[in-house]
Amino acid sequence: MTDRATSIRVSTGTRIYLYVSLTIIAAIVLVPLVTTALGGFKSLGDLRTNPFGLPVEWHFENYTDILTGDRYWRQMMNSLVIAVLTVFLTVTVSAMAAFTFAHVKFFGSNFLLNYFLIGLMFPAATAILPLFIRIRDLGLLNSYWGVVLPQVAFGLGMSILLFRNYFKNLPEELFQAAFVDGCGYIRFFWYISLPLSRPIVATVSIISFVGSWNSYILPLIMLNSESIYPWPLGIMVYRGEFGTQWQLVLAFITLTILPTIIVFFLAQKHIIAGLTAGAVKS
Repeated sequence: MTDRATSIRVSTGTRIYLYVSLTIIAAIVLVPLVTTALGGFKSLGDLRTNPFGLPVEWHFENYTDILTGDRYWRQMMNSLVIAVLTVFLTVTVSAMAAFTFAHVKFFGSNFLLNYFLIGLMFPAATAILPLFIRIRDLGLLNSYWGVVLPQVAFGLGMSILLFRNYFKNLPEELFQAAFVDGCGYIRFFWYISLPLSRPIVATVSIISFVGSWNSYILPLIMLNSESIYPWPLGIMVYRGEFGTQWQLVLAFITLTILPTIIVFFLAQKHIIAGLTAGAVKS
């Protein structure tokens, strides 16, 4: 059988348009990243007079001083603990809820699903005062859980939506054959649905991880002790009373965003597969 993709011919004009568009988009993404990384090698004076060019003199100590300090590694570990807990709870809760919405019919299921999806309309910043009061009443201020639980709550809407669409597009024959063989909902979810859902699990995990890793407002409100600060709050260390060490800020940002970039490229294939699952039905 002839591959349909090979029969599609793209005109030269369309090809040029695609290359130019992709080049512009890539430049918009890469220029700030490269500028940030190079800025970490400059002195403060060089950064002010030459913000986008190569450093006049390479200051590698900006990076080595951060890497050899215990503050950087402590904040990275705090961010990792918060992100891992957020990803684990978000994937676990949203997968079970989405499986229920996809395969179990009960009264009020659509209303309950819409209730979860309402959370997509409101970012955490809009509810920061009630969140602070509730976390305070629960005695979770200045703890990891005071940041993790709100992040999980606000991430459930998108995660449930992605999981539900994926579960609904699994072959119906699998579900019917499993029930004929005496497999219940829990066993079908654990032994059949989850093993087949690796792409969407990777997608939801990366979205939750990046959102938690880069979160600033929730840790700022919920945490008071520097010993449990994640890396976004660590930038405040380089702000003085009369000035900011911008070269150290840029070096710190470069070192802290590298893990998310590495994780994204490692899971890129699964993320794309998860986002496009069910987009075309044969």
